[in-house]
Amino acid sequence: MAFDQSSSKKITRGTLTRDALISVILYALPVVALVIWFTYTGETPWKNPVRDYAHVSAPAFLKFLEPIFKNLKSWGFIALALGLGVLEFALGLYDNKWTPTERKIDIVCFLAPKFLVPPVVAYFSLTLLPTLLPGFANVFSWVPFWGGFFLIAVADDLTQYWYHRLHHQIPFMWRFHRTHHSAPYMGMAMASRQNFIYTIFFSQTYLTATLIYLGLGYPALFVTAIKSLITMTAHSSIAWDKPFYKYRILHPIAWVLERLISTPATHHAHHADSADDGIGNYKGNFGNMFFLWDVIFGTGLITRQYPSSYGIKFYKEEEWYAQFLWPIFKSKKEGSELAANGPEVGDEVETTPELVSA
Repeated sequence: MAFDQSSSKKITRGTLTRDALISVILYALPVVALVIWFTYTGETPWKNPVRDYAHVSAPAFLKFLEPIFKNLKSWGFIALALGLGVLEFALGLYDNKWTPTERKIDIVCFLAPKFLVPPVVAYFSLTLLPTLLPGFANVFSWVPFWGGFFLIAVADDLTQYWYHRLHHQIPFMWRFHRTHHSAPYMGMAMASRQNFIYTIFFSQTYLTATLIYLGLGYPALFVTAIKSLITMTAHSSIAWDKPFYKYRILHPIAWVLERLISTPATHHAHHADSADDGIGNYKGNFGNMFFLWDVIFGTGLITRQYPSSYGIKFYKEEEWYAQFLWPIFKSKKEGSELAANGPEVGDEVETTPELVSA
């Protein structure tokens, strides 16, 4: 079953307005759920928020998972990524496409943010937030874990959906996201392959830091860890979802999974270099953790098949510094849209749907 394929449709201002209104409703759902819950139970924990900092530790039923998620957020994520990368190579899934140029880009994009982002986030968390929101530290610590988890999962991932979608639908913003789509292969390294500006201004980073400051630390930790697992495996060249499509008994599970979260099949379609085969959907399938947003906004395409090729058709194999540090450093490759006098976005390859008046 396929949903509307956005690559065949123009995005009108009316469509954007409708989707923005739907987004407001979605953002409000966790808050409405909390209000209904507290009304039903008669509890008023916000009247005495200091009595119990609920998120100083994980809730009892998740205590046994706490060390896993704590480590996954730090060194565990790097270890898992490296392990997954080694497995991909052992299985020969890169198909000899990891050239020296691609290798440099992937390694730089994977390692550099580990040094660039922490100081920015530390400044934002320790200096800007207390200045902008004085007295609000741990103000929402009374929110139950499930409520915080629901709130952060929606706020974080829906915001990232829009951040991602706009980088495809606004030509100027596309250049900052182009690096993520330039590789002619899929693999673990793709999850972090981004231009540094896209990474520094990544919406999830600041939203998560703000929610932690407000007292939702543990829900944020769990959401971030789960999201990291989903996005990494969705980019991986290991097609873990294929058994769900192969065996009829697993089809009901597949139906739910592919509409709820990003799977290799749905996200690989987003990285296809063409939509002509009815499988690729590089102008849709924007979901990161949740594919549900694509279902709701009609930007999703589900085929349970994998594209035959990935990347950008007119890719010039630009230098690692041009892809990672554009616009500070330009490419020297003739005809590249990252070059000093390169073509305008869309002159060579159709990367974004046209934004038109309603």
